[in-house]
Amino acid sequence: MATGLLVLGVGTSTRLLTYLVGADKTYTATIRLGSATVTDDAEGDIIFTADNTALNAISDDDIKREISALTGAIEQRPSAVSAIKVDGQRAYNLVRAGDDVVLDARSVTVSRFESHDIRRTPGAIDVDVTVDCSSGTYIRALARDIGSALDCGGHLTALRRTRVGSLSVEDSCSVDDISVERLIPASRIASDLFPVLTATDTEAIDIGHGKRVETAIPDAPFVAVVHGDRLIAIASVTKGLARVVTGFPHD
Repeated sequence: MATGLLVLGVGTSTRLLTYLVGADKTYTATIRLGSATVTDDAEGDIIFTADNTALNAISDDDIKREISALTGAIEQRPSAVSAIKVDGQRAYNLVRAGDDVVLDARSVTVSRFESHDIRRTPGAIDVDVTVDCSSGTYIRALARDIGSALDCGGHLTALRRTRVGSLSVEDSCSVDDISVERLIPASRIASDLFPVLTATDTEAIDIGHGKRVETAIPDAPFVAVVHGDRLIAIASVTKGLARVVTGFPHD
């Protein structure tokens, strides 16, 4: 049911994935109004079904109003069937064991939430949407909350991730087509994420050994330290000194 962009790291570049996790993302999805499921998507058992009278009373404007209400900075309660830990256990394991799980709401940002097509069939309204959002946003939860606001139930029937940070699914390849030539240098990815500190030959050696180096770059929690086309480190800058947070030894 879920397709799209999956970011893979090779060698020491896997260390960069930690920072990519927090990047904004873009999804296309289909929301089905008219029923709710235990997982908030089509793979879960149906726990509520609206009657046709209730669905017929919902206008396109009603749907767009609720989409607008979930755009911007919002408090979102994650789907119960998620990887979030509750008392040391994954929420999805607790749900599968028959426990009722209600997770605390958290702050997320939905910078774009647009509907492209609204299709009506007996017992359902399908809405195709595009969502730009911060890391940690659950698209399933958006479907659930729209259905709840309209008193008709809602869940996802399709989900596709099309962007992670500066990486687009349009520039990706299938797993079978992965090759050295298709790999993106870690320095490019890091440069898209953070300010860049270009190191001299001497600084590259010092930073590679974990030493602090002086820099005129303003204080920042993370900067990408590059030497030529190679990523040396992710560093923090405080009071004119760059300190290595994550090193990237040359393979």
